[in-house]
Amino acid sequence: QVRLVESGGGWVQPGGSLRLSCTASGINFRLYTMAWYRQAPGKERELVARVSGGGSTDYADSVKGRFTISRNNIYNTVPLQMNSLKPDDTGVYRCTVNHTGRAFWGQGTQVTVSS
Repeated sequence: QVRLVESGGGWVQPGGSLRLSCTASGINFRLYTMAWYRQAPGKERELVARVSGGGSTDYADSVKGRFTISRNNIYNTVPLQMNSLKPDDTGVYRCTVNHTGRAFWGQGTQVTVSS
């Protein structure tokens, strides 16, 4: 049974930092590309960042230079370090993996950036 659990969201002022983490179980973690998506109220869900099993990374243009995705294949975690946060970064952040042709999602964690 695939399970993804996110943690680390919260409220932060503009310019601040947060570190999210996703813990995966039920998959051979090191083989899979893991991704973070976010969705703001009234907006479509968008890809934030992803990391392949080999460690290659990909970012949305809006977060390049501010966010860093990584992975820990011992603890099956996918941290997302978010710096220089902006109000536009507000949203529910969810971790996802494609396994056996199906997308699995975590429950999400809320990130709110405001003064």
